[in-house]
Amino acid sequence: MNKGSEQLSKEFSNGEIRIQHSSHSESAEQSDTSTPVSTMEKLERIHPNRQVIPFLFMLLWDRVLTVPTRYSILEETDSGSFVAHLAKDLGLRSGDLTARSARVVSDYDKQQLILDPDTGDLFLREKLDREELCASVDPCVLHFQVFLEKPVQFFQGELLIQDINDHSPEFPDREMLLKIPENSQPGTLLPLNLAQDLDVGSNGLQQYTVSPNSHFHVLTRNNSKGKKYPELVQDGALDREEQAELSLTLTALDGGSPPRSGTAMVRILILDINDNAPKFVNTPYEVQVLESSPPGSPVLTVLAQDADAGNFGRVSYGLFQASDEIQQTFSINEVTGEIRLRKKLDFEKIKSYCVQIEATDGGGLSGKGEVVIEVVDVNDNAPELTISSLTNSVPENAPETVVAIFRIRDRDSGENGKIICSIPDTLPFILKPSNKNFYTLVTESPLDRESRAEYNISITVTDLGTPRLTTKHTITVQLSDVNDNAPTFTQTSYTLFVQENNSPALHIGTISATDSDSGSNAQITYSLLPTHDPQLALDSLISINADNGQLFALRALDYEALQAFEFHVGATDQGSPALSSQALVRVLVLDANDNAPFVLYPLQNASAPCTELLPRAAEPGYLVTKVVAVDRDSGQNAWLSFQLLKATEPGLFSVWAHNGEVRTARLLSERDAPKHRLLLLVKDNGDPPRSASVTLHVLLVDGFSQPYLPLPEVAHDPTQDEDLLTLYLVIALASVSSIFLLSVLLFVGVRLCRRARAASLGGCSVPEGHFPGHLVDVSGTGTLSQSYQYEVCLTGDSGTGEFKFLKPMIPNLLFQDAGREVKESPHCRDSFLFS
Repeated sequence: MNKGSEQLSKEFSNGEIRIQHSSHSESAEQSDTSTPVSTMEKLERIHPNRQVIPFLFMLLWDRVLTVPTRYSILEETDSGSFVAHLAKDLGLRSGDLTARSARVVSDYDKQQLILDPDTGDLFLREKLDREELCASVDPCVLHFQVFLEKPVQFFQGELLIQDINDHSPEFPDREMLLKIPENSQPGTLLPLNLAQDLDVGSNGLQQYTVSPNSHFHVLTRNNSKGKKYPELVQDGALDREEQAELSLTLTALDGGSPPRSGTAMVRILILDINDNAPKFVNTPYEVQVLESSPPGSPVLTVLAQDADAGNFGRVSYGLFQASDEIQQTFSINEVTGEIRLRKKLDFEKIKSYCVQIEATDGGGLSGKGEVVIEVVDVNDNAPELTISSLTNSVPENAPETVVAIFRIRDRDSGENGKIICSIPDTLPFILKPSNKNFYTLVTESPLDRESRAEYNISITVTDLGTPRLTTKHTITVQLSDVNDNAPTFTQTSYTLFVQENNSPALHIGTISATDSDSGSNAQITYSLLPTHDPQLALDSLISINADNGQLFALRALDYEALQAFEFHVGATDQGSPALSSQALVRVLVLDANDNAPFVLYPLQNASAPCTELLPRAAEPGYLVTKVVAVDRDSGQNAWLSFQLLKATEPGLFSVWAHNGEVRTARLLSERDAPKHRLLLLVKDNGDPPRSASVTLHVLLVDGFSQPYLPLPEVAHDPTQDEDLLTLYLVIALASVSSIFLLSVLLFVGVRLCRRARAASLGGCSVPEGHFPGHLVDVSGTGTLSQSYQYEVCLTGDSGTGEFKFLKPMIPNLLFQDAGREVKESPHCRDSFLFS
């Protein structure tokens, strides 16, 4: 820039502060450009006195923030060219743009700008053609917005595209024909078709020139729209007989450096006199046309009248000084003056047309008219929806979360351009309107993935035109899982049955739990929880598969030692933090028939087997003895039955199968043997059944008052027994003769006493001096149906050996399992009570 006086001017138009530099030596192009500067620089250049800067800054700051920032660039600048340092102009650091997901958006179909969020610089995405973007509009300004997230913020910006002289003026016709009557007077003005120059400003069309001649010169004039058109001025009188036709070269020049030009040939035909020009009946014409009208549709018919007659009064119609757009859009019938559409109208591009028309008579005179065509908008554009930011995955249980940010627009106008946006009311989402047709889609409340894992949100945008047009866009939102559900067992408690004597590592059952979460939050690990029973060594009994919940018995279980036990199992997921639950497992051990019956009485391992005494006077059904046995098993495995396998006299004795009572089956006779041996079988009801055998010795006696009873184990000579019986009989017969009466009374008393005690008394044959006279009381709560007492005899050489055997050799558990207790009899020290 040449040095010169610098003029500072402050412009407060639309809230924008600009500083323009002008110099007498600068070109017109340089003087029209404005340089965008920061607010502080503008204020410093306005006044050198810094004391007023704070005041002005506070005064103007609110307006400056709401005004878009303007940048400028020459058209046809290469793509990728630097436009501005946007971060600095917005007062942000370069890192803020990346952190806040900054982007540049605009209303144009193509995005002309690109933002580097790392440096904060704004660049061109592609070359810009001012004529393509703005046509004849000057200045050519592209509006854009800078969109920031977290929080959502918008900044408005403008890009001024400066024109360069890249187009030459062009005439619509390479040749123009003028018909001038020969009586035309000097000074007559003849308007010519203007040239079109796509450039604007100083680069646009500036003047017209005509080739040197003695009859005409050209003037450059401005029409009502400010466009320059040529007007041919007649300098002298015309003589058709001297020269009937003239050819001139018309040149259009623009103001570029270097200037560009375009030429057209002007042919002038000198006609005979025609003193009336055609005149349009109505001018201007005004008409409205729907933008939906198809090509070929009639617009209106114009009419011009000429007072001349003959050929001079015949009128033809045509377009006058029509631009390329008008010539491509409308046509006029030369004869009828009917104007028709040549292509479809678009209200969104051009809202009205001003068409200049011309009526020319046969003598070459013409009249000008104007037709104003207003395009009526119809609802032919559906609303548009553009997604600016989208989040496809939202964590469940999160508070209000932004799902998407989008922009809507409708290219129609009026009611056709008004739009409403909505989503279904049944979805837990809401729309929040934002700046300039921007909407934010957010969650209305925390969401639960287990109730619904995916949402398809249909955004409906509808205009208010007739008919209404609708655009729908579907957004799919998936909820990411949060570990908010603990595992749940299929049962609150499990009952498992295990047969005793099982094999180690036997699979006894499976527990199962489910988790409503997904992924690792739903992966379940099973474990045994510590038991509160110190006597239950759970780790040695049960193990669990941590992956599938299968339970295994680690060792063989014994029903007689452990009939049932219970413990807790836990299920824990893999979430963070991990959630867990527990369930009760009860294990019942099923009994197996693995124990044979055990005979409590009579004992079978004594050194001297016990013998039961049976009086010969016993009647049928007399209770000889009762076999007492128990079984450590339970249920039907412990149901005992008794059976007589072998007897010395098979028909003399019988055994009750359910209680083990040995009774006489008939009356005794003198012919019955004095000693009997019985073999009994005790059998349980298991499958297969188990059994035990017991041997009984029964000795027949006349009564229990004999002083001495021989033991069955002592070997006696049968002849000696017979002699003793004979001796007893002789003594008895001799005594009867002397003391008959006393014997009768004694016999009757003994018989009565025996009958009273026959149901409960029995004894062993022992020497009189060693008969202890003690009793054994056996309660009927075991296999006995009622209580009985028996005399237990002890041999002189055995002493208390039998009970020494009973105490240490029969386990207490045996009696406990059978439901019996062994205790001393209150009658004597050596007697025991079985209960």
